[in-house]
Amino acid sequence: MNIYVGNLAYGVTDADLHALFSASGEVSAASVIMDKMTGQSKGFGFVEMPSNADAASAIKALNEQPLKGRNMRVNEAKPREPRAPRY
Repeated sequence: MNIYVGNLAYGVTDADLHALFSASGEVSAASVIMDKMTGQSKGFGFVEMPSNADAASAIKALNEQPLKGRNMRVNEAKPREPRAPRY
């Protein structure tokens, strides 16, 4: 299951997300989305967990919990909407 993690402090790293979600089960990937121009965090990221049960447990346990001074928003990621090409 792919999990959306929002409202992240700018200092949160991929390793922070991986360690935090590992407490609920196996994590196959964890990434904080970075701005291509500035290299700074955009304040959200995604975590992939192979077990839906572990993912549901992580969402329930971590939603609205503080991490580095900000309460995270944690929920199941929605599929990305197709976007029109840029010219």
